[in-house]
Amino acid sequence: MAGVLRAYRTAPPDEVVPVAEGLLNRGYRIAASDGARYFLKCYVDPATANRSAILRQHRATAALAGLGLPVPPPIADRDGRTVTAYGGRLFALYPWVPGSHRHGTELDPARCGELGTLLGSLHGALREVCAPLRQPDGVLSAEVEETGRIVAELRARARAHRPYGPFDRLAEQRLTERLDLLAAHRHRRPGPADAPPTGWTHGDFHGLNVLYRGEAVSAVLDWDKLAPHPVAEEAVRAATLLFNDRTSGVLDLVRVRHWARAYRATGAASAEQVAAAVHRVWWERLNDLWMLQWHYQRHDHRADPLFPASAGQLTWWCQDYEQVMDAFAN
Repeated sequence: MAGVLRAYRTAPPDEVVPVAEGLLNRGYRIAASDGARYFLKCYVDPATANRSAILRQHRATAALAGLGLPVPPPIADRDGRTVTAYGGRLFALYPWVPGSHRHGTELDPARCGELGTLLGSLHGALREVCAPLRQPDGVLSAEVEETGRIVAELRARARAHRPYGPFDRLAEQRLTERLDLLAAHRHRRPGPADAPPTGWTHGDFHGLNVLYRGEAVSAVLDWDKLAPHPVAEEAVRAATLLFNDRTSGVLDLVRVRHWARAYRATGAASAEQVAAAVHRVWWERLNDLWMLQWHYQRHDHRADPLFPASAGQLTWWCQDYEQVMDAFAN
């Protein structure tokens, strides 16, 4: 850490504390000898740890901060660069932003609306500060046949795992259920032309990437996945992560409605575009198996705690599809 920080105009570090949250890159809280505090990010995820992608994120976040949005910009080093290479890794330094995380179900409905307004404002600002995009001819959605093949493989691995434990039992149960859901809904696959408009998105908007001081958002963090995607789909995906019961996965549809109405009021997406996004995100979740693929194929268990609620949410969503759609689009 001292070697990295020598590139910056900062006092020497007195304390370096790893920040525990996050599945991809590494972060450290730095307390300098002059009392200043910083956040140091170490980029290790292969998908995001390349200089051009990091610089694109830095240009965007600096521009968003310049517009007055709660986005911390990177700090330039002595040579004016915001990416520092050291020991074969890439690093970036940020001011430390005090605050705490709040799950969406801890917010009153008015604050849920304010958070929806913030995401809509970010989408609008990204459209202004990032490179113009050409709309794709169509966005393909997952195919049931391929999903069925992956389900069969994962179910066999869960059944054969030794020692066979509670996670394996739940995985086998949910995978068997997934085959039934795929068979029941395979005719509802969205077509390529059904996707809402594409724009620049944060890419990972959820409670652990939003900081609060009191009732106000103090920072939107972790822009590693900044990329073009259908913007309304990010609004839907974020709501499913923010406003769920963390045990069952069931969404608080009252809070979802406040969120969605405020988001649409920014002009970021129409009700029709949000409705299309709801259907596409639901289909994506129906065909998404990444948590179990991490567990059984990569032997990476970091996402295991997320699986029970995620699987429960999908089952509930299939049962209450119309109520979910109404909360987002009306």
